[in-house]
Amino acid sequence: MKVAVVGSGAWGTALAIRLCKNGHDVTMWTFETELIEEMETTRRNPRLPGAVLPEGLKISGDYACVSGCAMVVVAAPSFPIRSVSRGIALYLDEDAVVVSVTKGIEKGTLLRMSEVVAQETGREVVVLTGPSHAEEVALDVPTACLSACADRAKAEFVQDAFMADTFRIYTSPDAIGAELGAALKNVIALCAGVSDGLGCGDNTKAMLMTRGLTETARLGISMGASKDTFAGLAGVGDLIVTCTSMHSRNRRAGILIGQGMDVQTAMKEVGAVVEGYYAAESAYALCQKQGVEMPIVTAAYRVLYEGASAKDAVLELLHRSKKSEQEDAGWL
Repeated sequence: MKVAVVGSGAWGTALAIRLCKNGHDVTMWTFETELIEEMETTRRNPRLPGAVLPEGLKISGDYACVSGCAMVVVAAPSFPIRSVSRGIALYLDEDAVVVSVTKGIEKGTLLRMSEVVAQETGREVVVLTGPSHAEEVALDVPTACLSACADRAKAEFVQDAFMADTFRIYTSPDAIGAELGAALKNVIALCAGVSDGLGCGDNTKAMLMTRGLTETARLGISMGASKDTFAGLAGVGDLIVTCTSMHSRNRRAGILIGQGMDVQTAMKEVGAVVEGYYAAESAYALCQKQGVEMPIVTAAYRVLYEGASAKDAVLELLHRSKKSEQEDAGWL
């Protein structure tokens, strides 16, 4: 099958490698056209230095590379995803299945990434997400992800395209829950990193992860997602892998912020897109719009965008009024 992966960051590269290994005819589009010759010659991508690019993987800087493809995987970062989707729209085949693998919420519109891609391409979009470090997927470390779409046939088409001995794909009709879990876990992972940077312990991180997941599910349910999705790969699974690993750019940025580095310098130090920074602003706006209480997201927003002290934000969270863990505890 002819496939295009639109985006040459670490995740797009790892997925392009996986699709090549599965026997597909793959072209990877990159906006970094100055790196095309280097990647073709060295068979390495500086964005994913530990992986070797298969000889059969073609690299292009032309949006027209999606023409004739049965599947097009949009893997651009969240902030340029609208312009990139607009760029490929004219070249998409009528029957091409479009997949979004980007995690985030668009600033201003508060749309999920698949909704942005759908607006620009006029297609129903499949969401592929889950607990998956690019560095590990590229090296065939056993991994499971979720293919989510209201159209079962399209979800299963993507499942079949990616499925491999070391890359297991499950399906779900709940794209809303899958994408919200994916976007908000980046915010929680940044907070977990701040906790580490402040010198807090495992107890604190467990608290942030658990209550952060509760907030995410609360928001998701208000928007029509299934509660069960947040107990799965796109919810707790993605949260675990992003909050606990040094592969996570969000966690690494959070550690630096917790250690006292200013936000912008911390993101530059990480050297790659820190999606949790952008997601925190949009998630805060979304919870205000939905009227959903999200104290951890609110604290993250205040630290990242209003200059609040990370240490003070932790104390404020701890000093909130008493609560029952279950919102409907069932007591008489």
